[in-house]
Amino acid sequence: MITLIRGGQVFAPEPLGPKDILLAGGVIAAVADPGRLKIDSLEPEIVDAAGQSVVPGLIDPHVHILGGGGEGGPATRSPEIRIEDIIASGVTTVIGCLGTDGITRHMTSLLAKARGLEVEGVSTFIFSGSYDIPVRTLTGSVRSDLVLIDKVIGAGEIAVSDHRSSQPTFDEIARLAAECRVGGMLGGKAGVLHLHLGDGKRGLELLFRLIRETEIPVTQFIPTHVSRNPGLFDQALDWVAAGGSIDITVGPDPVASDPDVTFEDAVAAFARRGLPLTRMTASSDGNGSMPVFDAEGRLQRLTIATEKDLLRKFVEVVRNGLLPIETAVRVFATNAADFYKLGRKGRIEPGRDADILVLDGGLGLADVFARGRRMMASGRLLARGTFSA
Repeated sequence: MITLIRGGQVFAPEPLGPKDILLAGGVIAAVADPGRLKIDSLEPEIVDAAGQSVVPGLIDPHVHILGGGGEGGPATRSPEIRIEDIIASGVTTVIGCLGTDGITRHMTSLLAKARGLEVEGVSTFIFSGSYDIPVRTLTGSVRSDLVLIDKVIGAGEIAVSDHRSSQPTFDEIARLAAECRVGGMLGGKAGVLHLHLGDGKRGLELLFRLIRETEIPVTQFIPTHVSRNPGLFDQALDWVAAGGSIDITVGPDPVASDPDVTFEDAVAAFARRGLPLTRMTASSDGNGSMPVFDAEGRLQRLTIATEKDLLRKFVEVVRNGLLPIETAVRVFATNAADFYKLGRKGRIEPGRDADILVLDGGLGLADVFARGRRMMASGRLLARGTFSA
């Protein structure tokens, strides 16, 4: 399929002004001023994007593609994500992970689900492991997973400072970080150690010790869920000041009684501290459970995260003037592509994968292309899962 997207205001993420974009063979073949592309002997599908914004597809770096949860018993295991939900969220690349439950959900199933979603149209990668150490792997070690399994780009989400974690020691985390580091080097991958942060009083203590007491660079780690309370988020800002990156879970918006720091407040805090937003990624925690525990660790209520919060928050911060669209694109797409070394993702330029969103004048999702395949057309969802009606 050859497609010509005509005349949209392109944010690559840099604002390029109105451009024509040629998609062919699943990649971006050309980006040019309107009317400059000469296409002889071809009849491309034409998408008129005049008056609309054209941006890279969103990248969601923390999704429970198999479902998550289970903290309230077997009936609280959340369902698998569907291709329709991913595309309707403006997402064209996901990084899948397990969570609390590494018993009834398995690495082989995670890999199979990732491969299935890729067949259905989106790009997928996965982390080895769940909350626990020892880490559950596909080949016997994180290092060999990174070298031998194409979709594995790191280990995660390993839980620390959480009553649900395996209470890993400093030495265990250091050895795992070393496995990620060397495996990533040998496999040509990012080799990231992706850490789940809970409400525990130790916060980011282990991470700061790692960069003080080992030779592993700060860029090998990324903590997530760091906005769950103000104290933890203050530590996360110190982590960024030390050269690290953090992942912010964008939804759902906290209610008045919740201690969570809102995404808007997190962005404002970066500005106050003079910290670069290139060190922030945004994720949905999609299809993971969102349990609320009391001070004694008893489950009080349980909801499920939705990937749609990623697109909702992207649109809100641009509409409300918190971020210009080019900066929002970086936070919701380009930064993850750079941090996880997804070299064909996160930008609109020739040779990159044709993962593109067309947003109407109100920033509503009009068209979605995933590796050149049109998955949404004029707001109508075309993507369908294998077993969807």
